[in-house]
Amino acid sequence: MPADIILIGPSQAGKSTLGRLLAEKLDRPQYSLDQLRWTYYREIGYDQELSNELRRRGGFVARVLYWSLFNAYAIERLLSEHRDGVFDLGAGPLTFESDELVARVRRALEPYPNVVMILPSPDPDESIRILDERLAREPAELNFDFASRFVRHPANHALAKLTVYTRDKTPEETRDEIIRLTAA
Repeated sequence: MPADIILIGPSQAGKSTLGRLLAEKLDRPQYSLDQLRWTYYREIGYDQELSNELRRRGGFVARVLYWSLFNAYAIERLLSEHRDGVFDLGAGPLTFESDELVARVRRALEPYPNVVMILPSPDPDESIRILDERLAREPAELNFDFASRFVRHPANHALAKLTVYTRDKTPEETRDEIIRLTAA
């Protein structure tokens, strides 16, 4: 059986869409961390009321920082619980503020040869521009450039073993490139 394929990268890069297309083409299950993470978060004490309070007091970024405390565990659980599939890890779970959390995820991903970062372009500025066009503008109160943060965050680059650029390609062409690169 071919190795699992793990898709990482910024929000709106196309990870979920590519995950679905790969899973269909390869006749394998798709596991989306965005769908499963809340269950894993609760296993280690995630508190929705606290998350809401942090959002009220500190804004969305405060909530995202709280979520980051649970992300490494969620990735570890997802990978330990599921096999022989296509995984899309979402954007937020890979932008850590802690070297320790990055190291945990690096250890979790180490046995997987097909950790593929999805970006629009090899040029970070162009990637950010494209992602901003795809992303419905966040409310002004967020005062945070998520596309830039995700594209420039070193964790994605440190964790990826392959990078695929989507600019000027259909999702199906990108899917087929991932299949060729991973020999899936």
